[in-house]
Amino acid sequence: MRDTQSLLRSGSVAVAAAALTAGLAAGPAAAEPGITVSSSGSTVTVTTSTCTQVDGRWGTASLLTSSQTDFSQGRQVALTGTRTTQTAAWQSVSPGTYTVVVVCSNNITAGSQTITVTGAVRGTPSISATSAPPRGVAGGLGGGIKDYGPVTLAVGGTLVGAAVIATGWVLRRRSKPYRL
Repeated sequence: MRDTQSLLRSGSVAVAAAALTAGLAAGPAAAEPGITVSSSGSTVTVTTSTCTQVDGRWGTASLLTSSQTDFSQGRQVALTGTRTTQTAAWQSVSPGTYTVVVVCSNNITAGSQTITVTGAVRGTPSISATSAPPRGVAGGLGGGIKDYGPVTLAVGGTLVGAAVIATGWVLRRRSKPYRL
């Protein structure tokens, strides 16, 4: 009896794994009527109307990559909504192919669907390699803003003060008539 039960359990697990694999391979045609999945840029949204609220919860949606085979491995988000429509969304999703699976709070799978995300992840700066100009900085202030320390400022102030005094002395000497 035990051998028969364990054989039945492993058989049902194999059937479930085969169904999930078939769903992954089938692409968008594998959509079940219970869910609708869409993407806009780097945001993926799933909508369903099949879940019922149990203990204040509608259910959970999971976003699986092509290498993930179990619901718990994906990025899980709680469903929110009303009696007629429940939704979940994932933001900052990298480009690629994903499978969305929705499980209601009463442990009934509302559906699964595969979607391809092509948009860029928002908020991620694009980094490109640039080369430096061959002869230093061309134009501009040459270095922008620099934060100088107190010693540098004191030395600079002293030099400016000395230059002002020397300029005044030279101009005063020139204003006097030349005597032989």
